[in-house]
Amino acid sequence: MAKTFIPENYRPALGVYETQEAIAFIKASFQKNLSARLNLLRVSGPLFVDSGSGLNDDLNGVERPVRFDVKATGTLAEVVHSLAKWKRYALHKYHFKPLTGLYTDMNAIRRDEEMDNIHSVYVDQWDWEKIITAETRNETYLRQTVCEIVNAVCDTAEAVKERFGVGPELKREVTFVTTQELEDLYPGLTPRMREDAFVAEHGTVFIMQIGDVLRSGIKHDGRAPDYDDWTLNGDIMFYNDLLGRAFEISSMGIRVNKDSLLSQLEKSNATDRLAFPFHKALVNGVLPLTMGGGIGQSRLCMLLLEKAHIGEVQCSVWDTETVSSCTEAGITLL
Repeated sequence: MAKTFIPENYRPALGVYETQEAIAFIKASFQKNLSARLNLLRVSGPLFVDSGSGLNDDLNGVERPVRFDVKATGTLAEVVHSLAKWKRYALHKYHFKPLTGLYTDMNAIRRDEEMDNIHSVYVDQWDWEKIITAETRNETYLRQTVCEIVNAVCDTAEAVKERFGVGPELKREVTFVTTQELEDLYPGLTPRMREDAFVAEHGTVFIMQIGDVLRSGIKHDGRAPDYDDWTLNGDIMFYNDLLGRAFEISSMGIRVNKDSLLSQLEKSNATDRLAFPFHKALVNGVLPLTMGGGIGQSRLCMLLLEKAHIGEVQCSVWDTETVSSCTEAGITLL
């Protein structure tokens, strides 16, 4: 069942038509800022991949991809969950050089996603990936990249405020914290509550090391074992004053090398994936060392336009309860 929170006395700052203008402005501005800061080239990305390729993102390992048969080939394809693995292969195939990368529009269907103010079965994000070197495959370079992305967001926010007169005050300084440090700080809280408490205090946060089991025996959150290195990844979060919660903009990280791939597949009881072409290429050293992530397009528009519900900035399918509660509150779902 969907869970919709309506902020007290909420009224959208922009009408529907102005919102469309602002969405277009944000998308054009942000991708320009991001590509300049990270040295990225725009490329075309797939909507679906071959089911047997191992290229789809398995997220937490339980989400069901949308599959369909292709008449001309007699094979099955599946709509991507994200392009985490495809991008790494593309960097190799397209002959990118070290410390250069790509970005693309990624549109996905996540049919098992729970619906609330910030979650939808439709996902739109900028997927980006760049080649790194053995010397830059470390936490220092990860932190530097996080700061560049945050600055791209803040630059875009300032441009939106100047053009449309709307937007939150975002903090450029990033506070870095690991999931274990969060558990140690707030042992009695759930992972989501820990995020809310810490981000409320610090404003802009990068929560690091997501995917492995904490000392308590639980995970902070799930991550597929075959793209991010769980010791070198994380989520970029801003505090959303309107919703009163931590607001994730990006999941990202340095990708697995051979050693971390084998270790994480073993921990996840997923060593059967080594039979996939992508995983064979990685183990055999064919694929480059990379880092990358996804940055939510609708999430960014929500944040910068101070919208209460993601349906105000994207077209999707909603349950009757969500439609009814938004209608009563004067919220227009696109």
